[in-house]
Amino acid sequence: MSNNIPGGDLTLADGLTLNRMGYGAMQLAGPGVFGPPEDRGQAIAVLREAVDLGINHIDTSDFYGPTVVNELIKEALHPYPEDLHIVTKVGARRGEDASWIPSLDPEDLKAQVHENLQHLGVDVLDVVNLRLGSHEGSTDESIAEQFGALAELRQKGLIRHLGLSGASTVQLTEAQGIAPVVTVQNLYNLAKRQDDALVDRCAAENIAFAAFFPLGGFSPLQSETLSNVAARLGASPQQVALAWLLQRSATTVLIPGTSSVAHLRENVAAADLVLPADAVAELDTIGG
Repeated sequence: MSNNIPGGDLTLADGLTLNRMGYGAMQLAGPGVFGPPEDRGQAIAVLREAVDLGINHIDTSDFYGPTVVNELIKEALHPYPEDLHIVTKVGARRGEDASWIPSLDPEDLKAQVHENLQHLGVDVLDVVNLRLGSHEGSTDESIAEQFGALAELRQKGLIRHLGLSGASTVQLTEAQGIAPVVTVQNLYNLAKRQDDALVDRCAAENIAFAAFFPLGGFSPLQSETLSNVAARLGASPQQVALAWLLQRSATTVLIPGTSSVAHLRENVAAADLVLPADAVAELDTIGG
């Protein structure tokens, strides 16, 4: 672990060392993660500030916008810093009504990879997550055909590393039989802890567990216990919730999203917050 960047870092494979405190770019699109941002200049400023703050791990997808967020990342940061890792996702399309439409046909997954390459302006994608299921939970349905399609592109040199999003432990095992998995990105936070066992498994196998919606997502975390602990520590409830996740597991990585420079700085500051054991024990009761 490194101490010169917020939250330290995590080496997952040769050439892949991620800051544990990353940045999720989803909120840079318009309302409902659809269309352009209301303030394009502000969106660009947030991306550049993230890199200036030491973040080298940006989470995105071509279906954010769609294409809008990847194009913003390219405009703000291309040519990319050598140590910047952009983690993207495939497995969905967007309807004209802003709906989210699962799209897991192997040929379309390959097309989505090429679209990400184009809109990010790169020849190879650092990490591609296969998006499965929904925010409501994972299934044990076979993903061999879909993950195999991405593994083919990895063999061809279009993808360096592979991951899963919204996956079960059964699906992780199946994917590992096809190609190495460096990250699992699932819904997980103080209040939503159904994946406790998977978090522990990822730590044991040195797989990054990227907790998405770390602050509750579309339903922000609200807890009297959280507020009380935060007040006692002189921090915001959001900072405490992020710090809890970093202390939950050695391989947890965070990708909180924001379209505000001030909020970004507040999130990053949470990486320096060390929670005492009694605070952790109190916070653990929230998800119980």
